[in-house]
Amino acid sequence: MQESRYNASLDILKAGASESKGEECRLGNFMGAIALSDLVKTTLGPHGMDKILVGGAHRPDRSTCNVTNDGATILKSIHVDNPAAKILIDISKTQDEEVGDGTTSVCVLAGELLRKAEQLIMVKQIHPQVIVDGWRAAVKIARAALEDSAVNNSSKPELFRRDLLAVARTTLSSKVLNTLKEHFSELAVDAVMRIGEADSASTTDGSISGGRNARNLELISIMKKLGGTLEESSLQPGFLLDKKIGTGQPKVMKDCKVLVANTPMDTDKIKIFGARVKVDSVDAVANIEKAEKEKMKAKVERILAFGCNVFINRQLIYNYPEEIFAERGVMAIEHADFDGVERLAFALGGEVVSQFETPDQARLGGCDMIDEMMIGEDTVIRFTGLKGGKACTIVLRGSSQQVLDEADRSLRDALCIVQSTTRDPRVVYGAGCSEALMAAAIHRELNKAVESESEGSAARSGKKLAMEAFRDALMQIPLILAENAGIQSESVDDLEQTHRRQPRSRIGIDVTTGELLDSEAAGITESFHSKASSLEYAAEAAEMILRVDNVIRCAPRQRTR
Repeated sequence: MQESRYNASLDILKAGASESKGEECRLGNFMGAIALSDLVKTTLGPHGMDKILVGGAHRPDRSTCNVTNDGATILKSIHVDNPAAKILIDISKTQDEEVGDGTTSVCVLAGELLRKAEQLIMVKQIHPQVIVDGWRAAVKIARAALEDSAVNNSSKPELFRRDLLAVARTTLSSKVLNTLKEHFSELAVDAVMRIGEADSASTTDGSISGGRNARNLELISIMKKLGGTLEESSLQPGFLLDKKIGTGQPKVMKDCKVLVANTPMDTDKIKIFGARVKVDSVDAVANIEKAEKEKMKAKVERILAFGCNVFINRQLIYNYPEEIFAERGVMAIEHADFDGVERLAFALGGEVVSQFETPDQARLGGCDMIDEMMIGEDTVIRFTGLKGGKACTIVLRGSSQQVLDEADRSLRDALCIVQSTTRDPRVVYGAGCSEALMAAAIHRELNKAVESESEGSAARSGKKLAMEAFRDALMQIPLILAENAGIQSESVDDLEQTHRRQPRSRIGIDVTTGELLDSEAAGITESFHSKASSLEYAAEAAEMILRVDNVIRCAPRQRTR
């Protein structure tokens, strides 16, 4: 009788729902997260491989393809059903939004942590909560070691610019722009420093560190133009708009007062579905057309009442309103970049207007001059002397759309990491140096606790094993860098031993020769903020997955006719 009641109590889920628990649930989560980590870990490092994405989450057309080794792009494009894999994708998105780089590293480190945790649970029979305690202690030790090794040259402008260039080069080393990283790192640093010059000038001590809220990347636009080579990419001061000035409009305008709008500028026809207008004569048709023109003319007059001499509209501008603007000497630009018109308004120091009844409440943008310039065989509109700040445009040239798209993603990563470094100017050293340094710090802390092991319990011994697993997971990052470059693992062992003997060492792995190198002398520098975020986000994601002991899949909602 009691057994039948117990079985009945289990059947609480709606038909179509499923539940996995215990070892089955944990194993499924481990397998999903580790599989996702293995998917992207071959893209890590300067010699990482590329992936071809056919279709994807944002490209339903399966005939389209993307060639990329950018972890964020790969993870955004794939569809996964495993809940643990989805957690890793979400944590990589957070890393991408907060820092702009390190998305592959955070996913790989989380996967390696779970790989080590699986062995501790299945083989050593250690409780997940004990593993979590060990991980938390290891994270504190690793972050403290990372902070202790960080270098801050923000008070020395020349050295700080050198650090920014090194950070940008390190980021671009694993991208399609690897062969031109010197050129594009200069473009990225010049662009970010340009939009922060006003903020730097306001500091009293000449420092170029501190809160970099003025360095808004919205002021940096990237324009992709087919043709030419990547070497022909350049930084253009001001804002470039890939449009043409209207017919009959002035091609050059100085001391511009710009109204940016989003409004229909066709004739105000009746837009009621299925409406019909019956007329008795051709004169009646002419009267309707005249009334439509009068309404459009009145709308143009309301726009001109703002006192602007340049009108930029997100939508089309038809012939009649364009003719009126030309008569009044107002430059009209139609069908401006739909996604970038807010960026244009921000750069001009204005706002997007959609109604014209209160001209005194609208904020016009401004710039010194608007003219046209040639890029290759195309004509674009150039805005210089912007009131909203020192905006700039990076023009990318390339032989194919795939090359341009990948160069765009790579350059955006470099811009984001340079901006992140201007906000937190501390830098650490790459080529596996930081991971080996953190692992060595955990190893030394474990050695200090050896004498108290006899007094400890089984839980304390399990915590020590968890810390050792965290140390080993950190060392998997330089090992993956070496494997992707075809280097033997002996170099990684030498790296680990070097850091154990020499605290605060700056030795890393040369992925070209397989020898150890001085990361500082080689200029392999990474943002402290990026490295610390990768460490903490990976540990949090792995801990979240490890603590799960039950997965409930809800029943799909039934369609009702």
